[in-house]
Amino acid sequence: MRSALIGMAGLVLALAGGRDGGASEGDPLRAYRGTRRVLVLSAPNADDPRLGAQRQALASARPGLTERDLLVVEAIGPGSQASSLRRALDLPAGAFRAVLVGKDGGAKLTSPEPIPPQALFSTIDAMPMRRDEMRSQR
Repeated sequence: MRSALIGMAGLVLALAGGRDGGASEGDPLRAYRGTRRVLVLSAPNADDPRLGAQRQALASARPGLTERDLLVVEAIGPGSQASSLRRALDLPAGAFRAVLVGKDGGAKLTSPEPIPPQALFSTIDAMPMRRDEMRSQR
């Protein structure tokens, strides 16, 4: 399966199996640097209960995701694209991880459990770049 936009009003990019040379080489999140924050959800399979819980929590927080330029990227299963993303973030293949990546490309928050949307938002809102964004929106 190639990368595809799915669910959550186009806010989720799924990286599963298949071959897509551009996404699997180097930094798979490079295209978002400077423009989007990324929440990476990594799970060994789509049935992981923590993945389901994280998806459910995020579904109720769509306006906050959009407001903060937050894209959700899923790395599910053993595919080459998912493996490339896990390698880039040093994530285990056999366990759930949620990683918040800032617009600068650095990991800001990593958790083996689902991250409540309010914790994501407070972490993002404390970032200098986000503070600048909020000032300019006023």
